[in-house]
Amino acid sequence: MMSNLIDAYDAIYLAPHLDDAALSCGGQIASLTRAGRRVLIVTVMAGDPPTDAENDYIRSLHARWELERDAAAQRRAEDIAACALLGADYLHWAIPDCIYRLHPADGRPLYISDDDIFGDVHPAERPLIEEIARLLHTLPTCTRCYAPLTVGHHVDHLLVAAAARRAVGERLLFYEDYPYAQQPGKLAAVVGEPPTGWEMQVLTLSSADLDAKIAAILAFRSQLSTFFTDRADLERQVKGYAASVGGERVWRETEAQGR
Repeated sequence: MMSNLIDAYDAIYLAPHLDDAALSCGGQIASLTRAGRRVLIVTVMAGDPPTDAENDYIRSLHARWELERDAAAQRRAEDIAACALLGADYLHWAIPDCIYRLHPADGRPLYISDDDIFGDVHPAERPLIEEIARLLHTLPTCTRCYAPLTVGHHVDHLLVAAAARRAVGERLLFYEDYPYAQQPGKLAAVVGEPPTGWEMQVLTLSSADLDAKIAAILAFRSQLSTFFTDRADLERQVKGYAASVGGERVWRETEAQGR
């Protein structure tokens, strides 16, 4: 699924999942589009699950999301609404979320717990990095491309970041994965303390930018219970973190990083 794409964008944001761009970058995206910049949000893991992807972990997540059937399709609809609020174009790729992916050899689920999805990428998924990198080469041109910094160590974020490093080049910047970035020690685990091999930039946000970000996050109704108790808690957390860092932050790897 995609909106009517153009040939060139000022910024492309690579989101592993259908809420990542709004959660992590909603303020800066709103700021860009309000200034007349063209932005594309590409959700990499937005595909339908295989028909035989079914287990207790999936059922528990669907129950929490209150999406018992056609969960991926309903989440894509949420993303379309969020992108409209942010003024961004959208593109949904057909790779399923990690919770739905199966081992190519025996059909067993690859990730069946929180420990799995926040652990290491399964060895059987190494070819997926190259697949995503090939897809990245099909995107419109852009001035800047943003990928997840991998704060929180989610396997889908790791895969997207690894592919972006292979395919994007000097235009690549990394955004802080929110809300993981506000958890103590999570950011330092990626960039070091103090940061080593990274340059950080603070993107200041207006109250209108923050309001747009919050509205876009709220469009993902199924996902709110994962991170927030209610709307007031969402607003408190989002505004509190923005105040603590000065807006939203992006990072660039320096040559010293050695990657």
